[in-house]
Amino acid sequence: MLTALPEVPHVNHPIRNRAADHKLAQLGTAERLGFSVPETLITNVPRDARAFAAEHGAVIYKPVHGVHLTGEDGRNRTIWVRPVHADELDDSIGLCPHLFQVCVPKIADIRLAAVGDTLFATRIDTAGDHLDWRQDQRLITCLPVPVPCQVREAVGRFLRAFGLTFGAFDFALDESGRWWFLECNPNGQWAFVDEPTIRAIASALADILQKGAPA
Repeated sequence: MLTALPEVPHVNHPIRNRAADHKLAQLGTAERLGFSVPETLITNVPRDARAFAAEHGAVIYKPVHGVHLTGEDGRNRTIWVRPVHADELDDSIGLCPHLFQVCVPKIADIRLAAVGDTLFATRIDTAGDHLDWRQDQRLITCLPVPVPCQVREAVGRFLRAFGLTFGAFDFALDESGRWWFLECNPNGQWAFVDEPTIRAIASALADILQKGAPA
């Protein structure tokens, strides 16, 4: 019913959310629109996966789509981003598609919350060697950072391409200062960053809901 309501502001419209929550479409669109995107292989062919890992050395694995598994204790389990090596990739890969990606030699992560034309970027540093900062948020520190012009323009194009008003973008930051696009969660979290940024994002969202998204 909610998707059919006329002239109602959605952040985001449920149908737009669903279409944008697709990693394959995201990666292709991001590269086309000017983001730096790590080389990626999506396959269910074990031989190709092993060759990709052998060629690039530092490779990570992530699900093609968000997966929640229920453990024996009834609690949900999440598949975290993790490194993989060619010698551990067996024939079970043939059961379904898998996403392999060159591991960016990052010095930090960036979470960017886009609310219409207003962008809020946070540098995330992790104490320890967790590749996926979401795994233990007690280990992270957050610091607001400016958004490079090239990234700002590409974010705007990305939102328009998918018809989004809001998006939570994840980037890997390398030593040269380059932002590598990893993914965009059209319904991503943002209330874990520093308090002033949390308040600013909440205010921007309230403005969008009250006044409507910019044309």
